[in-house]
Amino acid sequence: MYLLKKAFIAIILLTANLLHAQITIKNPVLAGFYPDPSVTRVGDDFYLVNSTFSYFPGIPVFHSKDLKNWKQIGNVIDRPSQMNFIGDGVSRGLFAPSIIHHNGTYYVTCTLIDRKGNFVVTAKDPSGPWSNPTWLPEVKGIDPSLFFDTENKCYIVYNSDPPNCKALYSGHRTLRAYEFDYQNLKVVGEEKILVNGGVDITKNPEWIEGPHIFKRNGWYYLCAAEGGTSVNHSQVILRSKSPMGPYISYENNPILTQRHLDPNRKNPITSAGHAELVEGPDGKTYALFLAVRPYEGDYYNTGRETFIAPVAWKNDWPIINADQNEIQYSYQFGFKEFKQKNTPPQSGNFTYRTTFEKSLDPALLFLRTLDTTWFKLSKKDGLSIKLKPETCMDNGQPAFVGKRQQHLFGSVSTELSFNANKENEQAGLLIFQNEDHFYFLSKSVAKGKNVIQLHASKPKTKTTNLIEQVSIPNAEKIYLKIEAKGKYYSFYYALKPNEWQLLKANVDAKLLSTNVAGGFVGSLYAMYATTNGEKTKNTAHFKWLDYAGNDPIYHR
Repeated sequence: MYLLKKAFIAIILLTANLLHAQITIKNPVLAGFYPDPSVTRVGDDFYLVNSTFSYFPGIPVFHSKDLKNWKQIGNVIDRPSQMNFIGDGVSRGLFAPSIIHHNGTYYVTCTLIDRKGNFVVTAKDPSGPWSNPTWLPEVKGIDPSLFFDTENKCYIVYNSDPPNCKALYSGHRTLRAYEFDYQNLKVVGEEKILVNGGVDITKNPEWIEGPHIFKRNGWYYLCAAEGGTSVNHSQVILRSKSPMGPYISYENNPILTQRHLDPNRKNPITSAGHAELVEGPDGKTYALFLAVRPYEGDYYNTGRETFIAPVAWKNDWPIINADQNEIQYSYQFGFKEFKQKNTPPQSGNFTYRTTFEKSLDPALLFLRTLDTTWFKLSKKDGLSIKLKPETCMDNGQPAFVGKRQQHLFGSVSTELSFNANKENEQAGLLIFQNEDHFYFLSKSVAKGKNVIQLHASKPKTKTTNLIEQVSIPNAEKIYLKIEAKGKYYSFYYALKPNEWQLLKANVDAKLLSTNVAGGFVGSLYAMYATTNGEKTKNTAHFKWLDYAGNDPIYHR
């Protein structure tokens, strides 16, 4: 009797703790260039992937138990034998991956744009290794995702051309589907159009894409983005009693958008869409989606980021962020937080140091492929990079190791050991958006003197402008820092730790904004070394990389 009473009390205490458990989640949950999120739940675990375009490794895989603390556990495309992106522009490559789990196997579908198109890869462990791609030539379009129904039925749904490839207006697209043989990784049967144009073709809806099918309470839901990925972005929902339709649109679509709000509001979050819905730890529904944080107008350098918002169900229709007009920078939910060890923070303000003694942080990015012959890691020298002839203005693989800019206000700094032999040899820090839009803070020589230089790209010319230069004495080590201040970058150097000297203040950051540079990526800070076309045996050594984020919004 005593043991039963004790057990009963324990159950009451546990229930009370769960009822009073609360977690505060700051948006974005993945700050910086983490667009097109797709999420799946497996037991108590959540796994999320994002687009990476022409960066390598491709498609990061994150794990969480609370939808707040996300740890990168691997990358789907981590071997050149799977694919590479040599020759592709930065915003080409891999578009909109989708992840799902079924019977012990994880599946990621994705599009390699401009090349072989759509593919599927599989893994028994989401941290990898992932298989080589199986190509899906019948699936013509972008943004494929899988849906597993009962009785081992599976379907693949995707964005494709208008009927008969005859567009009625600009942005006219369809959502189509095949039944999918997931054991042999191929489509079966006939392709079917599920949605033509969008939720209301009489209004000329643009770019319905990023579709996901899920089932709830006997309904099949088709959830998709609409309106393009800029300020008119939105999320819409349709439902059916069959996975292959016919689908009926929700009369109050869209279920998520910010396009109707005042663009001059304070601290706006805009361009929201490309959502996937998932059941959270408390059994309620949540949406993970992309959005952006402009520092002025429609200017932002941090790219499209991953956000979260609650989902309310009304008459068996889901509505994202139903109780508030604006997406919030912070939400409180009724479940416990689960922090993961040895995990760099991804949301709010944070600082940390990346070192290069044994292995590279899986979040660091190369351009287009991985070639380990031009760099090495050591406790003594950190990251040693051989200067390569390739530049970041080309479509090959320069000596470039990048880290996402995750804050509107913040900085990155490094300790550099390097002596240039010729004026064409440069090593230092980039702030980089694409081949035509970047700034380069470097050490080099000019007229026989050691110099710190700041170069700015000249779009569409494959050349740069030298916008500032200062001579420095011979030094075994120097320190470089780039500071982001919303619409400005400032550039610093030091001959001794923390004795920063300003090289150039308030350089126009809009050059690197998506509004100016175009494309689908965000800006990266990068350790970079080049000979600008010549050969050399010279090497630059980056001892560490310090990152600090200090966005004012999180101090409120």
